[in-house]
Amino acid sequence: MHRFLFIAVFLLLAGTVSAGSVFIAEYEYQADINVFVTEYEYQADASVFATEYEYQADDDDCLWFFCDYEYQADVSIHYVEYAYQADLKVYFCEYEYQAEWEETNPWMERLH
Repeated sequence: MHRFLFIAVFLLLAGTVSAGSVFIAEYEYQADINVFVTEYEYQADASVFATEYEYQADDDDCLWFFCDYEYQADVSIHYVEYAYQADLKVYFCEYEYQAEWEETNPWMERLH
């Protein structure tokens, strides 16, 4: 009985812990979301900081760790050429503390 309880708790916790791992898809149909990178912060829905390590992106939509394979990712993105094609407009900020949502967006809390 204790063993079953331990396994159930472990699976529950494992399902709630996630990271902002992102995979860049080559084609739009392979991606979960289309992303446009803005030139200025005020044009973006979110300011995003690219982390060096996966653990740094835990449970934060605006901290992204770029992984090499799609199966490692929490979300796949495809970069689009024009803002009107995008589901989400992002600005890559220079420092981690600047990473945040600029306004409410349907993708908020869904990227990790």
